[in-house]
This record gives sequence, C-alpha cells and structure tokens, in this order.
Amino acid sequence: MKEFTNETLDTGSLPKYEEVPLNSLSKKYWNVMLINIFIFLLIVGIGVTTVLIFNADVRAYLYIILGIYVVFALLMITLYRASLKKRGFAVREKDIMYTSGIIALSTTVVPFSRIQHIALDEGLFSRIYGLGELRIFTAGGSSGSLHIPGIQIEKAKSIKELLMKQINEAD
Repeated sequence: MKEFTNETLDTGSLPKYEEVPLNSLSKKYWNVMLINIFIFLLIVGIGVTTVLIFNADVRAYLYIILGIYVVFALLMITLYRASLKKRGFAVREKDIMYTSGIIALSTTVVPFSRIQHIALDEGLFSRIYGLGELRIFTAGGSSGSLHIPGIQIEKAKSIKELLMKQINEAD
C-alpha cells in the first residue's frame, strides 16, 4: 500500500500565468462590437423617442435626456474599446487561457483534461468579417466554460482541431 503524503508546495516556484504572452483578438472584432453597440443604442433611442412622443411631461427634459443619452453612448464606446485592448488568449502545452476585463481583470485557465466539448460559432456580423467565437465547455459546468470571441475563423478552426486532438489523446 502506498503511503499518503501531502507536502506543501513552494508557490514561488510555480509558473506565473501573468507572464504568458497573449494573442490579441482580431482588430476586425472592433467593427463587430461597434455594430452591436449601434444596434443597442438604436433600440434605446427608439424607446426614449417613443416616451418623448407620447408623454408631454417628459418633453420638458428633452435636452437633459439627450445629454444623458450622448454621454451614455460615448461612455459605452470608450469602455468597450478599452475592454478590447485588455482581452487576449493563449494556447499552452496543457491548457488554454483567456484574459479580459477593464477594472477587474479576469483570467480563466482551462486544462485540456477538463474540456468536454468545443464549439465554433459564427454570428451574422462576425461571419461578415471572417471571425468566430470559440466556446469551450468544461466538466465543471457553466462557471468553468470559456468563450473567446473575435478570432479569425481559420485560426479558430485550427485551435479547435488542436484542442480536439488533445482531448482525444487524453481518452
């Protein structure tokens, strides 16, 4: 019978994921984000206009509402642009990693051994720009799943094939 051990690891000697060079998302992905932002702002604008047309009391605040709408739109565009610069991914020897976030940086590292399923999605606007979203599902459920948008479709297909090969070899 093998003797049980549970030694303490020196955390200083562990590899640092923060030092991993990341692949950035495609620059074309910004166009997809802008289209989505524009559609959202258009829907909000139609809603605000409808309220202004049918509610005379609100019309007195037209310039205030318009100012808030413009500031909201500019803030939204600025934050999305900043978030795009902070996103990146890396495929390493034993795992795949994705980093995102502006204020709170989020890094997800998924070991190949935890991957259950891989999907490659192409939305309408992404397809126009030749982009795809790699969706990696893990054994841990939705909290461990990984979604990497804005990858050139050919690169996304090759990453998917590599990951499929890795998880098939593990079986």
